[in-house]
Amino acid sequence: MLTRRTLLGGAASFMAMPALVGRARAQARLDHVLPAGITRGGATTITQVPTTQPVVAMTFDDGPHQSLTPQLLDILAARGIRATFYVVGRRVSMYPQLTARIASEGHEIGNHSYSHPRLINLGNAGLMHELDRTAQAIHQVVGRPPVTMRPPYGLLSERQRRLINETRGLPTILWSVDPQDWRRPGSSVVANRIVGGTRPGAVILAHDIIGSTVRAMPAALDALIARGYRFVTVSELVGWPHWNQRNISLQLAQVQPT
Repeated sequence: MLTRRTLLGGAASFMAMPALVGRARAQARLDHVLPAGITRGGATTITQVPTTQPVVAMTFDDGPHQSLTPQLLDILAARGIRATFYVVGRRVSMYPQLTARIASEGHEIGNHSYSHPRLINLGNAGLMHELDRTAQAIHQVVGRPPVTMRPPYGLLSERQRRLINETRGLPTILWSVDPQDWRRPGSSVVANRIVGGTRPGAVILAHDIIGSTVRAMPAALDALIARGYRFVTVSELVGWPHWNQRNISLQLAQVQPT
């Protein structure tokens, strides 16, 4: 079956290497040695982290959604779970109060482009415009820019990933668990795929713009909790401080040439 990961064309990925050292606010807190690829602009893609500790990162793409994201936030809050939301910049501009709520409840916000194009088809100027405009929109709402990015459809060349890391300091975050909820197979299928595919150090992909996905979350999350998993943000999973404590400079989006 064709999956989003097979669309990556076999591009090399990089896995960060943290070690568990304690807990904070009932969440796992990770310490680490930063991978050289992230700091020097080498292989900068993270799909999961190799660890024996039962920690995972739950991630949600394409929002915020005016009605579904609030439902999801309530589900997460009821379980004390913090997730990472890879938001679309134009939706941040449409729903600033909702974006602010995501951040205020302790979740991480990542960059998922401004208009959700296939970034792999863009030149350097167009690529950076998509990312910078989104970072600017997020910064205007929550007072800080994102520190990681995820390309729409997972499509980004190795050259583009190096460029983004070298010029913007952003690693590319993909995933190790894809329930293919974008195919809308139904809530029970989505929940079963998430639970069945999750291993320690997993990055789990989901979408908070799909009703069946949001409805799948209580069963999926409760099953993972029952198996002893703890939820952290992407930054915590790779061993970084909380995303609002990292010094990432904001690049203002420039007007694109016609």
